[in-house]
Amino acid sequence: MTGTELTGAGTDTVLSLRGICKSFGAVAALTDIELDVAAGEVVAVVGDNGAGKSTLVKVLSGVYTPDAGKIFFHQEEVSLGSPALARAIGIATVFQDLALCENLDVKANLFLGQELRPWMLDDVAMEKRSWELLRQLSAKIPTLSVPVAALSGGQRQTVAIARSLLSEPKVVLLDEPTAALGVAQTAEVLNLVERLRHNGLGVVMISHNMEDVRAVADRVAVLRLGRNNGVYDAGEVSSEEIIAAITGATDNVVSRRAAGRLTSPRAEKEEL
Repeated sequence: MTGTELTGAGTDTVLSLRGICKSFGAVAALTDIELDVAAGEVVAVVGDNGAGKSTLVKVLSGVYTPDAGKIFFHQEEVSLGSPALARAIGIATVFQDLALCENLDVKANLFLGQELRPWMLDDVAMEKRSWELLRQLSAKIPTLSVPVAALSGGQRQTVAIARSLLSEPKVVLLDEPTAALGVAQTAEVLNLVERLRHNGLGVVMISHNMEDVRAVADRVAVLRLGRNNGVYDAGEVSSEEIIAAITGATDNVVSRRAAGRLTSPRAEKEEL
């Protein structure tokens, strides 16, 4: 960390991005991205395919290094040079593929690569910590010895999220947490997101499902073609407004107005 202090951020702001850019050759995946996440807040990041959502997650998780811009954690500038460093700083990521070993049980998956071993595996301590993590999430997993292959999609997501909490993060990134889940399993995962917020964590949720976004998000940040295209209060914005920002419908109206092609509300209505 450096001593650079972020001006203008609220005291409860945990994570801030300022002017983040990332390109792959001639393709600009992210351009001047701005984002703030507060403690106890769920920020949904939405956008069409190619909007830059996956690149943003990889920048925040330390997989990609931005070409320009600054990342602040608790109002101090940080460098997320690797996933391990991002976790050490306090940012945990649950990717869409979950990265679980289906042949291993719940406890083994929770501590995979992070086993407690003063001299040999400390099964007692790992079991105790596993139940603590699952209780934090009010998880519906009856036993730690069940193989992950036997769990439902919602329960697997629970295991992945619980594993992310081992490092005691302040921010959790969820990449499409309800993708390919049924109604009951989706409700289970959304309850987990609520629990994370209740526990005071900042949550960044990448999602394409507008119903899920409206169910749990406090704010909705729209990405379009790798740029910010609006940040909305989830309790005040309509789904239609968010979709318009995602598809660029609002951009088209603004550009026509700037060109003088729309001269009155009636003309605007007729042209739309």
